[in-house]
Amino acid sequence: MIVVTGATGNVGRALVGQLAAERIPVRALTRDPARAHLPEGVETARLDPTEPASLAPLFTGASGLFLNLQATGAGGEHTAALLEAARAGGVRHVVVLSSSIVGDGADETHPLYVAHAALEEAVREAGFDWTFLRPGAFAANSLQWAAQIRAGDTVRGPFADFAGNPIHEADIAAVALRSFLDDTHRGAAHRLTGPEPVTHEETIRAIGRAIGRDLRFVEIPPEEVTPDIFPHVPPAILPELLASFGEFVGRAPEITTTVETVTGSPARTFEQWARDHKDDFRG
Repeated sequence: MIVVTGATGNVGRALVGQLAAERIPVRALTRDPARAHLPEGVETARLDPTEPASLAPLFTGASGLFLNLQATGAGGEHTAALLEAARAGGVRHVVVLSSSIVGDGADETHPLYVAHAALEEAVREAGFDWTFLRPGAFAANSLQWAAQIRAGDTVRGPFADFAGNPIHEADIAAVALRSFLDDTHRGAAHRLTGPEPVTHEETIRAIGRAIGRDLRFVEIPPEEVTPDIFPHVPPAILPELLASFGEFVGRAPEITTTVETVTGSPARTFEQWARDHKDDFRG
């Protein structure tokens, strides 16, 4: 059995669906199982990392764990208790949803680096077999534009020419699935990206094509950006994010072929992601 934390998040939901399709027993952990709406037959259970006594039964009979940062508490304060419960339940292999910010040459003072690097190290030190997934930008981050798109055909944001490497959550899940099924991925740190660079402006135009509208991106200075434009980003981190966007304007982002190498299928394009999520942008 595979235990999936963050089972109602973008990647967790995709992974649960793929495990279920392969008829692999899966236990989906979420804070509110009654609202999970996961595939029929999937076992769901409530995860509350602030209640250590409730953790042990969640891992009974499990051999693998898909672990995301949110499952360990805001500051990772519950990581040790969760990993201890996982080991007691029989888990031997942990696939960690980390971040591409972890790696050679990274800014080790960046809050996202600190959090993800600490989680990776905790899994290593706990003695599990491990696989680290280090995706770049999530294509799902583009949902930040949804409110503006529902309101009209003009989207305001910074750095129109900033190019990211957005990856479809289904591709991250597919690599996680193969990591559980194939022991050769144990001890691997996979850097994952979409198949091509996509700028902010191209993102908006692709979403427009998916929903049948002519959307336009209007660039604004970074000092005019308010937190509501990037609702998925903690406000304390937003200035650093904007600074990194500005630093990388005009630079080609990292593009890897890891998704295809691991899964045998090319990574999905952002156009595909936009079509898959068109209903999220319609009012």
